Amino acid sequence: MLAMTRYYLALLGHSQRYLPAILAYIAVNTVLYTDPKSPLLPQYGISAGSLLVVSCWLTIAMLDVEDPVQRLVTFSHARRWRSVLGGATLAVFGCATALILVTVLWSGLRTGGFTIGTFALGAAAHALCALFGIAIGLPCSRLLVPRVGWSVLAAIFALAAVLLVKWLPLANPLLRALTSQQPLTGPFTVAVVAAVATLLVSATAVGFLLRRNA
Repeated sequence: MLAMTRYYLALLGHSQRYLPAILAYIAVNTVLYTDPKSPLLPQYGISAGSLLVVSCWLTIAMLDVEDPVQRLVTFSHARRWRSVLGGATLAVFGCATALILVTVLWSGLRTGGFTIGTFALGAAAHALCALFGIAIGLPCSRLLVPRVGWSVLAAIFALAAVLLVKWLPLANPLLRALTSQQPLTGPFTVAVVAAVATLLVSATAVGFLLRRNA
């Protein structure tokens, strides 16, 4: 799986498809973390939601680099779809981790520091949103959706549901709790369970459909 992770990181790097999403994310951070007097947790809620979109974008962009023939070659080397999907997931999460560090360090420098608790909550919220983004990106990529237009539409609807629908116990309750400075224990616990479960279900379903179609 580590070999597949390195392969996908190299694939994404050579394609340069990461640039629009990462530049947009950096722009969001530049706008957010400017006022030293502003509370950090609401700002973390906004940048975490942005990272969810970026992680979805990176997942789709990375998996869409390969055409069907290249994908078959990749599978023949990996021998298992689990390794392919695991490697792709780790590659995108590694990119997301680097962006989380940028966000936390940038916010600390621009706002005059932060407590360990604030740092941990912010970093964890961003990591959970990254998992949600990857879970959306896997089935919306060319692995299952061959046309770019349908892939974009599917990703937009899925992202809107995860980010905006209040009664779905996914990312929305956590982000609302952060931005409104409400108690975080309940929404955070729900988000942890939901993020892990969503990613597992997404990867399992994609792997099953790929094996069946193969």
